[in-house]
Amino acid sequence: MSCKKLKMICFSPTRTTHRILDAIAEGVGAQQLEVLDMTRTDNVPESCDCADDLVIIGGPVYSGRIPLTAVERFKVLKSCGSPVVPVVVYGNRAYEDALVELSDIVTEAGFKTVAGAAFIGEHSFSTEKTPIAVSRPDEDDLGKAREFGKSLAAKLADGTLAAASVEVPGNRPYKDRSPKASASPISNDGCQLCGSCERVCPTAAISVGSLVETDPDKCIFCCACVKVCAFEARKLEVPKLLEVSQWLADNFSARREPEIFI
Repeated sequence: MSCKKLKMICFSPTRTTHRILDAIAEGVGAQQLEVLDMTRTDNVPESCDCADDLVIIGGPVYSGRIPLTAVERFKVLKSCGSPVVPVVVYGNRAYEDALVELSDIVTEAGFKTVAGAAFIGEHSFSTEKTPIAVSRPDEDDLGKAREFGKSLAAKLADGTLAAASVEVPGNRPYKDRSPKASASPISNDGCQLCGSCERVCPTAAISVGSLVETDPDKCIFCCACVKVCAFEARKLEVPKLLEVSQWLADNFSARREPEIFI
């Protein structure tokens, strides 16, 4: 059968995962596309029962895992066997246990993993000084995402996708999460109080009034606020994370390619 109803679900603070999923969905070419972007709290439903021909779900990789914020939001999802394609997007180092973790999350929710993929996006910590996978996903990445979508549609049409069962890479138990930095995360020098940072923050960690305040307990260091700031006023200034940024730029500059499991 052709894909009549496709659901796209994502957590994507810097929009890189969203762009990949958009391209996959374009390749699938479903008659009806429903998008559930769970990046911001106010977009997360109390519950979501999925009974679609195909579901694509995606999230970023933080130190080899799915971020806890995304894990909690994905818990509202339920299904009775809908085929699902978990997709993770990582910053050119490694996705480690994130893809199998996402597959396990949706399996526990009642979905059936029929394919999976790991794509590359510009690292959240990437800057002009420490460039890490700059401008990715690029057109080559998006082209591969569209082709992946076309492959999913073809297998759905000939009946082989629904019968498929795919094991994706990763370890169980998953690797330990990296300890969260506790320092005040972001500087605001040159801030124009435009409010863009507050609007994109996925955890409501930022409040803009007569000045900008960032709650370090809520901040997940996604750097969406840094990427969106038109005045370059938002800067990541946690010494440990700046060291990590330099290490990533020095050791993981070689281009990695998407990995697809179908």
